[in-house]
Amino acid sequence: MFDFLDDEENAISILKDDHNKLKDLFDEFEGTDSHRQRNKIIARALEILKLHAAMEEHIFYPAARSCTDSYQMDEADEEHHVAKILVAEIEGMKNSDAHYDAKFKVLAESVRHHIKEEENTIFPRVKSADLDLVALGQEMLSLRRKLMQQGVPTSPEDRMVATEQNKSPTNTRLRKNGKVAKAHKKVPAHLKGRTQDTSTGAPL
Repeated sequence: MFDFLDDEENAISILKDDHNKLKDLFDEFEGTDSHRQRNKIIARALEILKLHAAMEEHIFYPAARSCTDSYQMDEADEEHHVAKILVAEIEGMKNSDAHYDAKFKVLAESVRHHIKEEENTIFPRVKSADLDLVALGQEMLSLRRKLMQQGVPTSPEDRMVATEQNKSPTNTRLRKNGKVAKAHKKVPAHLKGRTQDTSTGAPL
């Protein structure tokens, strides 16, 4: 499914390869009106994004913090947070939903900005630092292989979005209707019009 790079490729080359794949997918999305093709592009992009984010957050970012401005890394973390919320929201939608394509476009814009920031500010500093980028790349590829086999773990953003979607007006109405149905159970005909002794609960 994914074209793995040679083991000698370094961490930055691996991340840039993902960046290029994502930008190509975003361009393909904007260049087609086919609903079916757009759905395929979205599915592919989300898969790459989730694996890419995991490699960065677990391996690349911790190493980059040793040689990069902490504010820039904090900003990168927050950009990941926003992107992961959008990814979770898209995955929780039907591809026929009105905002499905629009939400992906917003995600694409956010990711494009994030890519530009990484490649123009973080990557140059990491390149000039005394880091073993080949070893980092090996770790990243190993993690990606593992996640492709086992799946990307549920993130806090996934749980947050799932909670919010369960609180949506539609779901709330369904829950209320369920309670109303229970509260208005049909009274058997032979009990209609009868009252109870409040002290004993027995029918009069």
